[in-house]
Amino acid sequence: MKQVVVLAGGLGTRMLPRTEQTPKVLLPVAGQPFLFHLVLRLARCGFEQAVFALGHLAGEVQAALESPALRRSSGAMRLVSCVDGGERKGTAMALRSALHLLQPTFVVTYGDSYLPYDYCAPLALLEQHLKEADGCMAVLENHDALERSNAAVKGERVTHYQKHALDGAPPLTFIDYGALALKRSLIQGLPERGKLGLESLQSQLAASGRLLAHHAKERFYEIGSEAGLHALERAFLQRSPHALRAESHA
Repeated sequence: MKQVVVLAGGLGTRMLPRTEQTPKVLLPVAGQPFLFHLVLRLARCGFEQAVFALGHLAGEVQAALESPALRRSSGAMRLVSCVDGGERKGTAMALRSALHLLQPTFVVTYGDSYLPYDYCAPLALLEQHLKEADGCMAVLENHDALERSNAAVKGERVTHYQKHALDGAPPLTFIDYGALALKRSLIQGLPERGKLGLESLQSQLAASGRLLAHHAKERFYEIGSEAGLHALERAFLQRSPHALRAESHA
């Protein structure tokens, strides 16, 4: 089963006061809650199941996931939710909380990101290299253009990953694109309690040579900031085939 896990439990502090009563994934974009755009995109990529890892205002998202309109948008893709206990434990531990739902390999993405890209591509590449890799990260050559670059890539390997690049460190030229394929066994090996971000796993995998790179070709979009939300909205409203190829795979 092709499975995607969407991390959608964040507080959305950069989008306050909008996110005081509305979870970020339900913010309106081009006349629809962002969740509708994301679910449609994931369904068109061919996923059979989408697991939403929820926290902040989880009830509102669960109600949206159960709505007839969203169910129609998801087509044959099954929508599942998993609610964290409420304690802020980090993105890796959010996956640990959903361990009972995870497939042997799966894709993880973020509930505030929209990628004009085949989300299944990192999963396919990982499954071709299960003996020599534990993960596959989608990357974009960036040179600090969209945001600060955070990855070094050589061929089909991520050789270094640091979510927040340090001042004075050698410049990084790639950025984490927002789609990461992982093995369930990695998450199973995490402690049941504690605090851990997904970036720690990515750094460890890169340092050990176990993180593949899948190269994206177009910019990503995110609604974690006002500027990001407006950029995505403009792309939807303009329906520019160059900016967003929502109907096709990369």
